[in-house]
Amino acid sequence: MSKLRLAIVGAGPAGIYAADLIIKAERDFDVSIDLFDLLPAPYGLVRYGVAPDHPRIKGIIRALYEVLDRGDIRFFGNVKYGADITLDELKQHYNAVIFATGAIKDAALNIPGVELDGSYGAADFVNWYDAHPDVPRTWPLLAKEVAVIGNGNVALDVARILVKHPEQLLSTDIPDNVYQGLLQSPVTDVHVFGRRGPAQVKFTPLELREALEIEGVDAIVYDEDFKYDEGSQAQIDSNNQTRVMVKTLEGAREHQPTNATRRLHLHFFSAPVEIIGEAGKVTGLKIERTELDGTGNVKPTGEFRTFDVQAAYRAVGYFGSELTQIPFDAKHGVITNQAGRVVDGEGKQIAGIYATGWIKRGPVGLIGHTKSDALETIGCIIADRETWWQPTNPDEQSVVDLLSAKNVKFVGWPEWLKIDAAERALGEAEGRERIKLVDRPDFIAAAFND
Repeated sequence: MSKLRLAIVGAGPAGIYAADLIIKAERDFDVSIDLFDLLPAPYGLVRYGVAPDHPRIKGIIRALYEVLDRGDIRFFGNVKYGADITLDELKQHYNAVIFATGAIKDAALNIPGVELDGSYGAADFVNWYDAHPDVPRTWPLLAKEVAVIGNGNVALDVARILVKHPEQLLSTDIPDNVYQGLLQSPVTDVHVFGRRGPAQVKFTPLELREALEIEGVDAIVYDEDFKYDEGSQAQIDSNNQTRVMVKTLEGAREHQPTNATRRLHLHFFSAPVEIIGEAGKVTGLKIERTELDGTGNVKPTGEFRTFDVQAAYRAVGYFGSELTQIPFDAKHGVITNQAGRVVDGEGKQIAGIYATGWIKRGPVGLIGHTKSDALETIGCIIADRETWWQPTNPDEQSVVDLLSAKNVKFVGWPEWLKIDAAERALGEAEGRERIKLVDRPDFIAAAFND
């Protein structure tokens, strides 16, 4: 039986699902898979992109753990593609490579004032509160009034973490530096702005309910924002999720303020126009009111309003990062591909190179989409076996030798289990399930401390 030596760059859900699905696929060849990640921890955006107070969503980690713990997929953490292992080196050791590197940068919001001090990308804030090892340990939480621009789940996550009383996060895996930072925040009001109406929001019902029901925080919506046109009504009638969302938001209109010290405001039909500043610092947000056009879309009204805020978070989407020697679509932030097959500028397939997940299709869709995405990509790999690379050194030990020769302190699965145990021990000491490690040296110390 012939053998497929497959490398996957990216150990988040997209990469792990791709590995699992190709092992389980009907095929007439054996498979050996190595999974590489820049970080010393697996799980990608589930670990570093989901707010710490989402234990139900983070439950997906258990399923990913079970895939990697079987022992038929090797994990190489703390390995940087393009430096610790290059494309030419991958060709020497594997028949093909799948890039599943996701999207962790903020999409651009092209309005005046985004460069001001106090204007932040939501992805950067998420990386901070989720303890990404490659970002600063502190965050400037100085604003009493904050704007969050966006109407998706990330916008709600950011708003919720900003407005929530920090002690409510102590049951999570939040690191101490994040908890201490949030304790110092003087925030009183967080305003979330969306360009369209209640029937068009991109939240999920769970996220919305969590945001509206934070203990000690008044959730405020505005009667003027509850308008529906023919297109909105058609969406409500045909889509159960939209119906639940609208019902939840309508219910929030009945909430009576409790004189809480913190407030979460949801504003609809509010398109950001300018982040206003003075002396280089954010002092406000200017929005233009929009109105429905009959189809569920919106059009500008020419009515402008200004809100006093001292910080603005842009949660308008994620954007992929370019990879060395791999064709990249700079407009859409994805690897240039057709159904997962990487192609050059003329649309010609590049043998042996594939993509899956957000770096393939852009930052849209939930976990279920990631699985179907991976199925499409591995289907292409199986169909393309005649064009696979022919590695000169396919022996599994040769990759270990390569990284060792380069003095790469890679984290294998046994080492990750030690890190995992160390985080659980930190949590147990505080009566919590886990406290995340933050700095790379701490990961390495935990991984190799015998």
